[in-house]
Amino acid sequence: MDYNDEEKEKVIIAGLHTGSRDYINDTTEESMRELAELVETAGGEVVCEVVQNRPAPDSGTYLGEGKLEEVKSAAQSLGATLLVFDDELSPAQLRNVNEFLGMRVLDRSMLILDIFAMRARSGEGKLQVELAQLKYQLPRLHGWGLEMHRLGAGIGTRGPGETQLETDRRHIRTRIAALESEIREIKKHRGLLRARRGKDGVITAALVGYTNAGKSTLLNRLTDAGVFAEDKLFATLDTTSRAITLEDNRRIILIDTVGFIRKLPHYLIEAFKSTLEEAASADFLLHVADVSAAETDNQITVVNNVLNEIGAGGKPVINVYNKCDLNPEYMPADGGKARHVFISAKTGQGMNELMQAIADTAPGKKSKRRLLIPYAHGGVLNALHGDEKILSEKYTAEGTEVEVLIDEAVYGRLKRFEIL
Repeated sequence: MDYNDEEKEKVIIAGLHTGSRDYINDTTEESMRELAELVETAGGEVVCEVVQNRPAPDSGTYLGEGKLEEVKSAAQSLGATLLVFDDELSPAQLRNVNEFLGMRVLDRSMLILDIFAMRARSGEGKLQVELAQLKYQLPRLHGWGLEMHRLGAGIGTRGPGETQLETDRRHIRTRIAALESEIREIKKHRGLLRARRGKDGVITAALVGYTNAGKSTLLNRLTDAGVFAEDKLFATLDTTSRAITLEDNRRIILIDTVGFIRKLPHYLIEAFKSTLEEAASADFLLHVADVSAAETDNQITVVNNVLNEIGAGGKPVINVYNKCDLNPEYMPADGGKARHVFISAKTGQGMNELMQAIADTAPGKKSKRRLLIPYAHGGVLNALHGDEKILSEKYTAEGTEVEVLIDEAVYGRLKRFEIL
């Protein structure tokens, strides 16, 4: 069922601005705009936005009672049936707000999990999302069991479904253990594939970035992958790998990864660890950033924080500033000191510069060498024809003179044949 084809559910979004120095995790104008996009992605329509300024959340209801009365009045007058908070609420806060308002209540984490459930296509993706949802729901079952299975269709009801959510904790823990076992097997299989790639000398690059930065569009541009790409948050979740071949015959496997977002639920990071490890084990990263976004630098910070969390923080990185046609004046926060390329994945602008950056960053960079291979060493020449890019070839009395692109390891073995 496509929820976006149905009549949109009317939603009120709410947040608490504390004035914290932790700007990324506080409720701001940008985070509320992003929350509205998440609601729209899930198939809802935001009819009212409420933000309260107070130094800390109310321990029982997150927002103060007066602000909740305001929400209740707005819901009645606008016909809203769902309230979504910009932060993750405790089980008690969710329950108390639900009882106070008499309407359905979700927090940001639950909404993101719901979108992931809607977007997951592969068997692995569905397993990971279900695991994250069940881990989120487990501590929130008290007082919610009956309410949850009566919800019916709509935002926040996708995924495990009533069979898991209305049963006891023991059943859910059993299901969690089964999912974790399946995902461990997938992780083991991925590890074997990575080990095989390493043994075969395959070079890998992971595309990472904030959701909707344009990673899938870039993958399509570079490889004709045909990956689904849409101007929506979390348009694609499933990992896709495609190969490109550089001018010196080096083959790079590009791996598209799930997009990141501020306040990304910890359960999702944990559940998607097997997928995110593709970034941690890659030879280098392409960090795709949307320079047309309102908070590009903050989005870059969010991605870097998640990369550090999964152990990919020290990787060589090419900063790929996408959509530069929409904001040609953008300047990186570091003044452009790190390796960076400005591109438009949609129009193709900057692709030559990006390919050069990939060639310079990928291990095994090759340089042009002139070799004279004696006829008695025909096997060496055959190997060069099979593995390397021959730029020119000429037969002489002493042997075959070739101009070839080779890396330092190959050069070390063939140095004795070099001619100047």
